[in-house]
Amino acid sequence: MVDWTFRPPRLAAVAVAFFVAACAAPAPERTTQLVPDETGLPAAAEIYAVGYGNIVERYIEPIPVAKIAFQGLRGFGAIDPAFTVHEDKGVLEVHHDDRVVARHQAPGADDLDAWARLTVAVAAEARSASPILGAASDEKLYEAVFDGVLSELDVFSRYAGAAQAKRNRARREGFGGIGIRFSNDDGVVKILSIMKDAPAEGSGLLKGDRVTHVDGLPMSNLRTEQLIERFRGPIESTVVITVVREAVERPLRFNLKRAHIVPETVTLNVDDGLAIIKISSFNQNTAVSVAEALENLHDAGAGVIDGVALDLRGNPGGLLNQAARVADLFLGEGGIVSTRGRHPDSVHHYTAGGRDLARGLSTVVLIDGKSASAAEIVAAALQDRGRAAVAGTTSYGKGTVQTVIRLPNEGEITLTWSRIFAPSGYTLHGLGVRPVICTSGARGEVATTSAALVTDTLANKASLAAAMAGWRRIPVKPEDVRNELRATCPAERRFATYEFAVARRLLADHRLYAQAVDAATTPTTASRVDGAH
Repeated sequence: MVDWTFRPPRLAAVAVAFFVAACAAPAPERTTQLVPDETGLPAAAEIYAVGYGNIVERYIEPIPVAKIAFQGLRGFGAIDPAFTVHEDKGVLEVHHDDRVVARHQAPGADDLDAWARLTVAVAAEARSASPILGAASDEKLYEAVFDGVLSELDVFSRYAGAAQAKRNRARREGFGGIGIRFSNDDGVVKILSIMKDAPAEGSGLLKGDRVTHVDGLPMSNLRTEQLIERFRGPIESTVVITVVREAVERPLRFNLKRAHIVPETVTLNVDDGLAIIKISSFNQNTAVSVAEALENLHDAGAGVIDGVALDLRGNPGGLLNQAARVADLFLGEGGIVSTRGRHPDSVHHYTAGGRDLARGLSTVVLIDGKSASAAEIVAAALQDRGRAAVAGTTSYGKGTVQTVIRLPNEGEITLTWSRIFAPSGYTLHGLGVRPVICTSGARGEVATTSAALVTDTLANKASLAAAMAGWRRIPVKPEDVRNELRATCPAERRFATYEFAVARRLLADHRLYAQAVDAATTPTTASRVDGAH
């Protein structure tokens, strides 16, 4: 997923009269809030208004608020299937089993606040009529409504409640923590590794220590999510970690001060002249980490490194700006990626600054059927610009950008709002990136098979050129055309070493490497570096 995060303004309300008769029901965790806040809307209604309003304004396709809200009301049926909502000639009927619970005149198609208030009214009626819905928390109702809306849009638009949204933000932006990875094996919490430059490094904690208490609270019989919450806390806050260490008689206690921790997404390994930079996902530190990896390669000395294998296999994506920055580390001046949607803020053209921090090192990008979104942006940019050869299988084909909308309840909506276009102008959505050297279905002895894949593919220049040109022929292709193109190199999840063997073969022979790069940079590629028109 490619994310942009912002906090929307609180929406102003207009006075719309709706009267709700709520009878007693089994006590939920909280009751739907009907007390107006400073906007004039009930607090729950404001959450719906902010959500509905941003979907109407920002979704990649136009959609009226009436359609959004109606699908949201139907979402209550996910909690209690006996609850349904019907519309007939502008009148909404609320049913439970075969009984009509209430009737409402449908608001105007674009009356945002009225639909938000109606959602609150129907929620109260649902709780009164249905014991199941009556026992549901407010958060469960928000989830049902927004899931009902977003499931009708596309598979990448979704809602996360406050707890899940907090975890999502931690993955994207970091969190207050001590910088350890741990396992939880039947209540035994063991430190697996310690992050570089984190509070845990140099504190005395060691890999293999078994954590028994955090701030004096036992760690046994807790779910992994609960353990994570124990370790995390406000940045600069102090935490006491108690561990048991093999061959040490007494428990050991360590006082640490939490720091801003951003999960590691980049690893560097050098194996017999091949520098393998693995990117697992794209968060706010990914580009900096790749830059550090490239600097470390140059510090190793000239002649030691034959080239770089940029391993994006299994990478599900992440932040768009980080993908652009990673591509920029390898490129001279020119286009990287373009995005286009309905909202003016969704239209962007990313260009390289011309520095090429990799200093011209020959590069092979490895992708597979699980390489998605931000990973595809990097692969497409380096391929289209003639900066790298791409090997593996056709990528996932997630060519849309999602904006993240933070709601007043601290939940968030991830909403599709633009399409991604490669430098040559084709859209990644539903198509993906096609490698020059295709490893789909590769079997047999690795060295022999990989050598044959390279030589046979590059020898058949006409077939390869036709496949690559077909990818770029029109910006947005019909589904049947996309499927036909993807079938030329089927998407697969790859774990084996064939892709590394292909990278070694290409990087060891400058002639083969140049042929692989040139095969993907046809004349159609060079003319559209600023995206689709």
